[in-house]
Amino acid sequence: MSKATIHTRTSRTATSLVHQPRRRQEWNGLSAQEILARHPTGKTPPLKVLELLIDLFNKQHTARHKEVSFKTRQERADFLRRFFRDLKHKAGFKTLPDPRNLGERHIKAMVAVWQKEKLAPATIQTYLSFLRGLAQWLGKHGLVRQPQDYGLKPDEYERHEAAERDKSWSAQRIDIDGLLGEMCRFDPYVGAAMWLVRTMGLRRKEAIMFRPHVCVVAFEATGLPLHKRKADLYARIKGGSKGGRERFVALDTPERVAAIEHARTVVSARDGHMGHPSHKLEQALRRFNYVLEKFGVTQKALGVTAHGLRHEVLIDQFESLTGQAAPVRGGAKLPTEIDKPARQEVAELAGHARKRASSAYLGGV
Repeated sequence: MSKATIHTRTSRTATSLVHQPRRRQEWNGLSAQEILARHPTGKTPPLKVLELLIDLFNKQHTARHKEVSFKTRQERADFLRRFFRDLKHKAGFKTLPDPRNLGERHIKAMVAVWQKEKLAPATIQTYLSFLRGLAQWLGKHGLVRQPQDYGLKPDEYERHEAAERDKSWSAQRIDIDGLLGEMCRFDPYVGAAMWLVRTMGLRRKEAIMFRPHVCVVAFEATGLPLHKRKADLYARIKGGSKGGRERFVALDTPERVAAIEHARTVVSARDGHMGHPSHKLEQALRRFNYVLEKFGVTQKALGVTAHGLRHEVLIDQFESLTGQAAPVRGGAKLPTEIDKPARQEVAELAGHARKRASSAYLGGV
């Protein structure tokens, strides 16, 4: 899989799934308000106004000064289009409102529809979050109320992020090295990608898009502060990462170094990725899933997923740092001065910006 193949495929997939064209040339020099003013309420079809809003704002995070992932853009854009269609087809509004005239009665009516359809409270909470984003785009802060104001109970919709059970492979008594060895013999590319997951805790797409020759850099090239230096060489993880966030994983163990060296023997070119050269990214992902299913790496067969191997690495990292079992493995509560930095390091290894994300792997504090 050449660099050009993956890069092109990734860009094309994102464009087809998410309505995110580049800022139009005729918009140059205009603010969002000036652009919208060119499309007066009552004279512009509501769905056209919605597409303008999506084009202008959908890349933005609603709470932070950063862009959201392509997945979030896709889900939010798809939901908003469906929401306005459903106002007419499900909620019974004869006239579709201009998004700028969206009011509380429209939101209440759709919440009633969702409840009648017996959608999960957590799903309704997500929908309200998307609508809250739309309201922010329009400067209507406070338009979308809290879920409890629509009759939802907090214990129904609040997401409990902390892992309640150990999802690692060892928890299911799987012979990890033996199983990965079998995968390597069946499909060297998928097997090598899984060794990268096994040693560095990568996500599936990160492992497939990793270039073992090109993505290994000296510590000096990472931009990390000197006090964080753990090794001379680091793996640069960016392709396939959540939100395109770059991170560096220290090649500070013989296992990580060996996984990189093995991956280099598998790829057919210096800039090769961990997918068959004839495969585009989408095909490589399907092949990855097929191989794992063939070897029983499913909840139904062995009781684990590929992501569970990522859990394995992150839990092991926490235990290596603290010298104690992780909470999800029955470990006792640790002093804050030990627990907090260990969780932060686990979150960074996983590619998360927030320390609390580590609880999804380690269990609650």
